[in-house]
Amino acid sequence: MQLFDVITTAGVLYIVALGLLLVYGVLKIINLAHGAFLALGSYAAVIATWLGWNPWSALVIALAVGIAVGAVAEWRVLRRLYVRPLDTILATWGLNIIIVQSITLYFGREIQFAESTITQAVNVGGVTYSLYRLVLLLVAVVLGTLVWLVMRRTQIGIVARAVIMNEELAEALGINTRLVRFVTFCLGAGLASLAGALITPLVSVHPNLGVPWLINAFMLVLVSGMSLGNLALAALILGGAQVLVSSYGNPVLGSLTIVILAVIILRFRTIPT
Repeated sequence: MQLFDVITTAGVLYIVALGLLLVYGVLKIINLAHGAFLALGSYAAVIATWLGWNPWSALVIALAVGIAVGAVAEWRVLRRLYVRPLDTILATWGLNIIIVQSITLYFGREIQFAESTITQAVNVGGVTYSLYRLVLLLVAVVLGTLVWLVMRRTQIGIVARAVIMNEELAEALGINTRLVRFVTFCLGAGLASLAGALITPLVSVHPNLGVPWLINAFMLVLVSGMSLGNLALAALILGGAQVLVSSYGNPVLGSLTIVILAVIILRFRTIPT
């Protein structure tokens, strides 16, 4: 049981951090609105439940809403700020506040719940375990593979990698870096919103639910840099440590485990050799 918890928690963390990694890797900015996009996705699942729609429809709604809001935010807020990284931090934090307060105005601060797409449990190796958490692990693998394929096997991915390596040179070669930034932020926002819908059956939905997830995702991205493989490894190690500390130690300390370990790793990584 503990092994399944570690692996599936790593999968959940990977799903949550993937959009943030994409934005950070290509745009070189920290998207502090990532948690708000997670909340948008979660409330998409709540709305689908209220309307009596198939729970799977929430994923489509969340992805569409995340991309749409991300497109407007990039177009009207971030586009002129990329050369001023500190301003992008303030801008995305302001965007986070606007989205969270808008959700609060409409839905209130009450805890909401959404219907799960999968409610069954399965027997794996003599252990009864949540099928939904196992499916999330598969979703993490699929999403990671899709992002890798897009970055390695498509024209937009090749262009994005060129921007990552040397944006000035890419622009001099005629690459439309503005379009690359726009598409990247939209995809990052869409992935964040999709992640919010996916984790909804595991959490209580409220306007500020994205804050702890943002902190953990931020730490994982800092540790992993711009590598999808490193992100998976960081999610497994740090997420596994969180599960073990919460299970055998103090749950409060467990919630801080990822932050503490990430700070230690970053501290020793910066020591000159």
